[in-house]
Amino acid sequence: MELKFGFCSQMLAYYLISRSLGPEFGGSIGLIFAFANAVAVAMYVVGFAETVVEMLSDVDALMTDELNDIRIVGTLTVILLLGISVAGMEWEAKAQIVLLVILLAAIANYFLGSFIPVDNKEPKGFFGYHTAILFENFGPDFREEETFFSVFAIFFPAATGILAGANISGDLADPQSAIPKGTLLAILITGFTYVAVAFSAGSCIVRDATGDHNDTVSDTVNCTDAACTLGYDFSICKEGGCQYGLMNDFQVMSLVSYFGPLITAGIFSATLSSALASLVSAPKVFQALCKDNIYPGLGIFAKGYGKNNEPLRGYVLTFCIGLAFILIAELNIIAPIISNFFLASYALINFSVFHASLANSPGWRPSFKYYNMWVSLAGAVLCCVVMFVINWWAALVTLLIILALYIYVGYKKPDVNWGSSTQALIYNQALTHCLNLSSVEDHVKNFRPQCLVLAGYPNSRPALLQLVHSFTKNVSLMVCGHVRTVSRRPNFKDLSQDYVRCRRWLIKKRIKAFYSPVFADNLRHGAQLLLQAVGLGRLKPNTLVMGFKTNWSDGNMRDLENYINTIHDAFDLQFGVVILRLMDGLDISHIPGQGTSESKDVLISVGPAKDSDSDSCPSKTHSNQSSPLIIRGRGKPELLPLSLTDQRLLESSQMFKKKQGKGTIDVWWLFDDGGLTLLIPYLLTNRSKWADCRIRVFIGGKINRIDHDRRAMATLLSRFRIDFSDINVLGDINVKPKKHNKLSFKELIEPYRLKEDDMEQEAAERLKAQEPWRITDNELELYKAKTNRQIRLNELLKEHSSSAKLIVVPLEASGWAWLNRLSQSNHRFTCCQLT
Repeated sequence: MELKFGFCSQMLAYYLISRSLGPEFGGSIGLIFAFANAVAVAMYVVGFAETVVEMLSDVDALMTDELNDIRIVGTLTVILLLGISVAGMEWEAKAQIVLLVILLAAIANYFLGSFIPVDNKEPKGFFGYHTAILFENFGPDFREEETFFSVFAIFFPAATGILAGANISGDLADPQSAIPKGTLLAILITGFTYVAVAFSAGSCIVRDATGDHNDTVSDTVNCTDAACTLGYDFSICKEGGCQYGLMNDFQVMSLVSYFGPLITAGIFSATLSSALASLVSAPKVFQALCKDNIYPGLGIFAKGYGKNNEPLRGYVLTFCIGLAFILIAELNIIAPIISNFFLASYALINFSVFHASLANSPGWRPSFKYYNMWVSLAGAVLCCVVMFVINWWAALVTLLIILALYIYVGYKKPDVNWGSSTQALIYNQALTHCLNLSSVEDHVKNFRPQCLVLAGYPNSRPALLQLVHSFTKNVSLMVCGHVRTVSRRPNFKDLSQDYVRCRRWLIKKRIKAFYSPVFADNLRHGAQLLLQAVGLGRLKPNTLVMGFKTNWSDGNMRDLENYINTIHDAFDLQFGVVILRLMDGLDISHIPGQGTSESKDVLISVGPAKDSDSDSCPSKTHSNQSSPLIIRGRGKPELLPLSLTDQRLLESSQMFKKKQGKGTIDVWWLFDDGGLTLLIPYLLTNRSKWADCRIRVFIGGKINRIDHDRRAMATLLSRFRIDFSDINVLGDINVKPKKHNKLSFKELIEPYRLKEDDMEQEAAERLKAQEPWRITDNELELYKAKTNRQIRLNELLKEHSSSAKLIVVPLEASGWAWLNRLSQSNHRFTCCQLT
């Protein structure tokens, strides 16, 4: 059903709330509304049974006692009504027409009798229309600790039948036209009838009467009541014990009417008609609620039978609930219970209409000429106030039940999209806040790492996403960027389908991130598009996060050049850069069957077989052949045994998902990188998974200034309000590295040297132009000291941080071989640089 576009196909009250306020409110109030209708069956049936038992009592024909007779008659009645309901809507509609005719005849019979006073009725309090009686009855006269609102609570369910037509809207030929007309006419007709009967009874019947013809006015009695002016003295009733009059006789309408038994038939008609309407409404609401699968345990009641999709199971459930309350057999106890539930339902109906207007969604187009959103809000507030005035503790219990159901649905997060006004209002607020943020300049105090993560398909590098999510969740922005390299015309339809699947995967894994894919010729061009275009106003990434390219030496050096240039592009665009390296690698997309056992509809990424050191960013080959698939089915698929390398890779891909034990996050503060090297560890230690880890800081220094450097760093950290466990000053950081490590580095770069001494100058220049990544002898000599420093740092990292949970080092982007050497043989290594 789309209420906002004028269509209505099911239970109006439930659908209006759920489709406007979302499944949280809709599910909770739908359950309560259905339950209230089920209890209303009991109330109307008990009202019918009380009348029957009074008739039996008058002729001394009680079966046991009054209370048990009400239970017996009520049980038999609800069984009969269940049979009519199960027979189908045709029988229910025919029964309602017959009952309506009887009810109209009874009302006409009452008004006719009120104009025909009979002398033998005067001792029982009926005198015909007199202004004296009207004025005397016009004021309140509550007795036995009753108040206006306690009486209101009992009377209110009589006004709940106005939604009976709306509750069976699925069976109406034209609900869009029939519901508003029928509901408004029901309000007008019933309202006029109730007021007319109240004024009529209050104008011709006194409140108390003895029923004794001898209680006439005598000259010795000083009597001023309305009855006294009409010749009767009922002052003895002030002491209690009188059985007649408005306050004492429940069958007073039969007394007034022209033909008493017809009033009894009218009571039967009114109670049975309302009971039948509630007995039909409650299962329909239950069925609509269960079809939405908001509460999985209630799904069995969603099944319908026959051509009209009758909810037979819902009828049985309603019958059981109604029968349980019929056994209470006290109308004054049952009525206040459902009054609170109905008032809560009506409050949310009014609020949902107000909320839809407040959201200002273009799809909300009410057609009622005199509609005003503030009237809806006033109605919602009034319902809540009346709930608490009637019975404050019952109102609290009702609200707590709604809150508990709301929390349950909010926690379960059912996979529904109803285009609710809540979504529209969130959009309005988000748009307003984004515009407000854009009008204010950034301030360093409000800086937070808003990350663009080049992860490919989100499930292909879970460790990268989980680490970034650990320090961005509820703090800052995270966007999963995906560069899909293509050599031919891109398939944008496929891209949109992948977007939906990847978003579903992120939601399933509870990773609070956006997914942004692009088509591009290569990684660098795609990253440039993402760096420039992703974001909205201040909600724009300022930090690029990438996985370390571990297979750089095996692949095409153009890919490595694009990778390094992507880092430089990020710096040029004033982005910070974070690079994560795990010894076993990050990319698990080549392992088939990942995630297929977790659900019936799971995203996996299947691609060509690669080793564990595969490129952590999408390459041209990988993007063409690796695409997410939806694996459907209940059984677990048969998977081939994994190699030992892939097993280690799978284990390491989940290392940031589980709680980290006691350990350290080692920060190597080698130079001032803008603060990102310290900020990320601080944000991580604020998370429960990293709460047992302590920050340990390493800085370079001189042997004769170790204490001074330590105090200076401690002062800096205290100024930043960052807790740390230890500060280590490395006095031997400038010591020359070991010879075998220098030799190992030389062997690493040997294939990539230009070796211009072994060729002519022109050939060397041409080769350098074609392959700019080649290392010249001049560059080796120029950066010799820096090279030795990186090799030495790797030695120190192995010596001091081999057991750390995470190593964070500032990024020096001028040399890939240096970065590779620096991060080599470290279990969890992160490089950070903030511009």
